[in-house]
Amino acid sequence: MNRVLSGIAVAAMAIMGLAQVANADALDDIKKSGKIRIAVDLGVPPYGMTDDKMQPAGSDIETAKLLAKDWGVEFVHVPTTGASRIPSLQTGKADLVISTLSITPERAKVIDFSKAYAALRTVIAAPKGVTLKSVADLDGKTVGTVRGTTHDTQLTKEGPKGMKLVRFEDDATEQQAFLSGQVDIFSTAEMLVSQVDKKNPARQVEVKFVLDNFKLAVGVKKDETRLLEEVNKWIDAKLKDGTLNAIYKKQFGTDLPDLILKQ
Repeated sequence: MNRVLSGIAVAAMAIMGLAQVANADALDDIKKSGKIRIAVDLGVPPYGMTDDKMQPAGSDIETAKLLAKDWGVEFVHVPTTGASRIPSLQTGKADLVISTLSITPERAKVIDFSKAYAALRTVIAAPKGVTLKSVADLDGKTVGTVRGTTHDTQLTKEGPKGMKLVRFEDDATEQQAFLSGQVDIFSTAEMLVSQVDKKNPARQVEVKFVLDNFKLAVGVKKDETRLLEEVNKWIDAKLKDGTLNAIYKKQFGTDLPDLILKQ
């Protein structure tokens, strides 16, 4: 009889152990490891870039480091590009994505988004002598874009049939294509246009028109509910105490827009 009871007890403990494993989630894994792996693209200054010592820098890096510090865990930078941000979550390579990731219905089907922590304006840019006032004016034109970005998606859907879209893997490659004359028109984040102009002032690049304004959020793997809740709590606290606004203002010279502060 005792052997039977002992066997039942062992089986019950085994079942409980399996249940604990099944209930374990990303937040538990982060706490257990003492590390948080956050994907940040370093090719989108001043959100993500390298400093003069070739170390990761920018507002997204500062945001990621702050989150790790507040949670009492080590920040581990996961290099990424625009196209690989979401796959890094889906494959378990990263715990979070803090990398100019704007909220879109398409992306929300495959990952979860936190509340917005910053903002991004996307534009069409070209040399001064090129006249462009709207997406319709791109008909018959070759336009550069960065694969997997919101401006890639928008131009794919809304661009005229006669427009030829050339996709590049990251902003640096796209900028080099413009500077070398491979493309004359390109979509990008607004703050990058002045940086491109400084690299080659002879091309006289300028913003032609705005594509859209986007809220930037932290990307979380689907159904990691507890992790998402903790990220949202953290964003609420950092918006309330002004820390996220200070990070944004340091890089862009202006306060966060109302669409972020009053969400």
